[in-house]
Amino acid sequence: MQDAIRVLAGECAVRYENDASTDRVLRGDVVKPDDTVLVHDADGYQPAAWLTRPGVVRYTRDASGFRIDAADGDERLVVESATEHGDAHYPVSPAGPPVGRCECGGAFVRDGGRVVCVDCRDQYSIPRDVAVVDDACAACGLPRIRVARGVTVTACVDRDCEPIAAAVADAIDWTCRCGAALGVASERGLHAACESCGARFRLPHGTTAGDCGCGLPAIRTATGVRCLDGDCERAPQSL
Repeated sequence: MQDAIRVLAGECAVRYENDASTDRVLRGDVVKPDDTVLVHDADGYQPAAWLTRPGVVRYTRDASGFRIDAADGDERLVVESATEHGDAHYPVSPAGPPVGRCECGGAFVRDGGRVVCVDCRDQYSIPRDVAVVDDACAACGLPRIRVARGVTVTACVDRDCEPIAAAVADAIDWTCRCGAALGVASERGLHAACESCGARFRLPHGTTAGDCGCGLPAIRTATGVRCLDGDCERAPQSL
């Protein structure tokens, strides 16, 4: 049929190949990336009209056809059908690199800061800078993640099964400026915390790189070596 757009929907494996990079494989049901309203004509690729992430979308229909009303602030997009060719609703899911199997048998995919099952939609939040490793948790079978917070550790994606904070705490042997041992606290991120003097330092993404002149550990991050205490004035001279 000429001058028509064919819509194919289903649970898919999508492979992207490029001479300059390795293959990239995604899994998931057909994906609509956001709630943008798009109106396409025969050219297909470039929308004829659209409204990106409207605050309100209303869909109504009667014997004569359908009507879509989308509005975002002062912007409004109205679509009314004179003749209706079809109406279908397809399931959607997150799509991303496959990272293991769910207990339900479905595929887990990584979607930004979470690991999601494309079948039952079970999901687990993860830090965006971690890597999902090719290793299942021995206790529950879920995927494991690798995270660098002063030390590099692996933990289950289910924090109730194996908290990242506990894995980091087991791996560090740090001393506070006051001489007491530093532990790990989890509250809006991971922190090195001293129960003796109450000092608290947010754990950056990186690994230990010796000691700072102030007595705290030094951490090698993506932007260079710094003191565990981001406000330490001695770090630039002593590291």
